Amino acid sequence: MIDEVHIRDVALIHEATFVPSPAFTVVTGETGTGKTALLNALKILVGERAGASFVREGCEELQVEGRFLGEGCGEDGVVAARRIGAQGRSRVSIDGSLASVKELAGGLGQTVDLCGQHEHQRLLSPTYQRALLDEWGKEEISAPLEAYRACLSAANGASAELVRLQELESADAVELDRARFALEQIGKADPREGEYEELIERMPRLENAEMLVHESMSAQRNLTGSGGAVESLESALGSLERIAAVDASVESVLELVREAFFSLEDVGRDLATYKDGVDFPQEELEAAQDRIAELQGLMRGFGPRMEDVLAQRAEAEAKIREYDGRDELISQARKKRDAAESALAGAARALAEARGRVIPRFIDAVQAQMARLEMKGARLEASITDLPRGQWDTWGSQSFEFLFAAGEGLSAQRLGKIASGGEMSRVMLALKVALGECDQVDTLVFDEIDAGVGGSTARALGAVLRDLAKTHQVIVVTHLPQVAVCGDTHYLVTKSDDALPQTCLTPVSGESRTAEIARMLAGEVSETSLAHAAELLGEQE
Repeated sequence: MIDEVHIRDVALIHEATFVPSPAFTVVTGETGTGKTALLNALKILVGERAGASFVREGCEELQVEGRFLGEGCGEDGVVAARRIGAQGRSRVSIDGSLASVKELAGGLGQTVDLCGQHEHQRLLSPTYQRALLDEWGKEEISAPLEAYRACLSAANGASAELVRLQELESADAVELDRARFALEQIGKADPREGEYEELIERMPRLENAEMLVHESMSAQRNLTGSGGAVESLESALGSLERIAAVDASVESVLELVREAFFSLEDVGRDLATYKDGVDFPQEELEAAQDRIAELQGLMRGFGPRMEDVLAQRAEAEAKIREYDGRDELISQARKKRDAAESALAGAARALAEARGRVIPRFIDAVQAQMARLEMKGARLEASITDLPRGQWDTWGSQSFEFLFAAGEGLSAQRLGKIASGGEMSRVMLALKVALGECDQVDTLVFDEIDAGVGGSTARALGAVLRDLAKTHQVIVVTHLPQVAVCGDTHYLVTKSDDALPQTCLTPVSGESRTAEIARMLAGEVSETSLAHAAELLGEQE
């Protein structure tokens, strides 16, 4: 929800702070004082389209900054700021980091619904309406909806596989010939995984076998041959043993020399084994060179890596195997597709039946709120149409949309075609109250909701808005004193008479609020209007 908003140089507002209640905030003021400027500032803050025309005359830019609280906003909330220059350039930051208008609208903007007269609302979208219905009736709808989506995924996958196999029947002959050629050429060499890498690793030993044999023999001779290191250590070991027989202090030295003697003997034996292992015949080197050349030829033709060669062989084998056995594979895929489609049809019927049970109850709940708003003769209907299989989506097999009729004898129409903006707002209000916490929007801003309303309907409107404020943050711009007295927080909008008029937002309470309600009641503040205003306010306590 909106915790606080700072506004600078938006239309007639030079500088203002707006701190709405978490529940119900009302905004009042005489016509022409600049209430629209506040609404425009909120639009700017939530990422709606705005341009240089919003910038206060004579200023270089406007700025709107707001803090949002609620789920996902952290302990200290999220701060969003937007600036628009006199040339129309827009800049956005979220928690001090640069962001785009799209990010603002798609994030924080989704938590605020601006329910103004004739403005496009998400509630007018059939997809959104269906989502709200499903959320309201989730205890009955969630399970069949989840089952339907699983069946839809399986059916679409089965259909795609059948189409893929059917395309094999008309497969390009050139493509099949290419697969057979690749399989033949790779098959002649028959490379195995890791073979090329093993050969490359072994080649230095094969190519330098003569040097390896010579050097290993030289090392062995220097260690274990006549006059070599082992013989010298053996002589030193004898001397140390004789010393140790008399002086035990050399035992540690004796042990080290003994270990060195045995270690060098082991090295000598290992060198002899190594020499025998690297003494390769010339034919083995030539065979390895020929094999590397053969494998490199495959990589040039089907690579560039040996993994690519092996992958092409596997792909060619699969393609030819599928083509040769396509009739049986197509038959199996068709049966699988048919079974998946049958299961999907059953799941679609179950989902439609679940929604069919929920819709009348939901409409009754909405119409109960419409009745509170004294919308005599008005009714809400649901338009449900079975769709052809090709139009089924993740929401189901039917299209769904709310229709509204303003009075008895009138045909129901789409919500977006309702002529009266005030009537539209009250229908939205009834829907919002019925939805309660199911609606994922945190803040609702209503403008012109009281158009054409008076008398007992005005009182009912205030009561319904108070109920809505139990589940949402509600901000209402109103001309009705019966609505204004219901607010938890009340802001008065006034305009100065300067050469360049300036709009001010002032929170009012106590006597100031009573005076504003009195003005709204009678057009002037008098003892009679003040008494009536005090009476209205007292009824809310």
